[in-house]
Amino acid sequence: MTLAKHRLQQCLRYYQQGSNRGRVELHSTLSAIIYRYINPPQRQLSYQGRLTIIEDFLQSFYLEALNAFRRENQLGPTYRPQTLLELAEYMAFTERYGKRRIPLPGRQQQLIILRAQTFSQQQPPETNVDIEQAAEGSSNDGDGTWEEPAVQRLRSAMATQPEPEPEEDTLRSVVITELMDYLEQKQQSDCADYFSLRLQDMSAQEIENVLGLTPRQRDYLQQRFKYHLIRFALLHRWELVHEWLEASLNTNLGLTPQQWEAYTAELDDKQRSLLDLKQQGQPDEKIAKTLGLSMAQLQKRWFKILEQAWEIRNSLVSGSSASTHE
Repeated sequence: MTLAKHRLQQCLRYYQQGSNRGRVELHSTLSAIIYRYINPPQRQLSYQGRLTIIEDFLQSFYLEALNAFRRENQLGPTYRPQTLLELAEYMAFTERYGKRRIPLPGRQQQLIILRAQTFSQQQPPETNVDIEQAAEGSSNDGDGTWEEPAVQRLRSAMATQPEPEPEEDTLRSVVITELMDYLEQKQQSDCADYFSLRLQDMSAQEIENVLGLTPRQRDYLQQRFKYHLIRFALLHRWELVHEWLEASLNTNLGLTPQQWEAYTAELDDKQRSLLDLKQQGQPDEKIAKTLGLSMAQLQKRWFKILEQAWEIRNSLVSGSSASTHE
């Protein structure tokens, strides 16, 4: 009964989001799961190059999921979703299908990860050059498999954008992808795995089972992930993250007028000057020169300023003072 309720809620979520937002959500979820596994052997892909391979892989995976959906629901070989409800059922099924656990010697692995690893290994030597070129511009080539009559409607609903994507969904996808890339650059692949599982709303025990960790090891990994998450959100890509959180400098870091007044009153003179210059859009080099700071000192002070605002926002959500949440 619990499983049936979960599936119903999942389908309802996609239905309420609509075809466009639902597609973005599904695409973002699956991309985050497979991001670190899409890496052709003995080749270094650029950020855009890897995204291009992910797009190619997911197109083929959507077709595989459609065939599985037909098979498991005893539908005809030419069936395709016609209504929003049918499309929501298909998208919910595709998410579950990708997350299915496949037993392997001594462990389990999700189906979509196994498919992504195989797809990545099969890329021919010239793929790297082709992908880099494709990432730089459009191509006149056809869409291949996606032009089959059986999936033309799916292609329209899931691979095209009849209207602009909601900004929040677009930013979410960018934040997820760039955080994954950041963790890879920092050689924190286990943190990337942890983040991928958290995106799937897995419990602590489920994460321990998938990663083969003890509770203590999982807790340590969680704390390490939080450390890198904060560095990413408050230093490496603070502007992107704060735009996504609707807490940019233009909105006083997401604080109410009363909170902003109390917050700025706690800052020292140099911090207030730094904040004012940032809000004026001054470049960091000029700000550092004006305040007599090195770039390292500037970044450290700015990190602290953002961290204080971050803690105020989180205290409102948690109802307690303070900690930095995931």
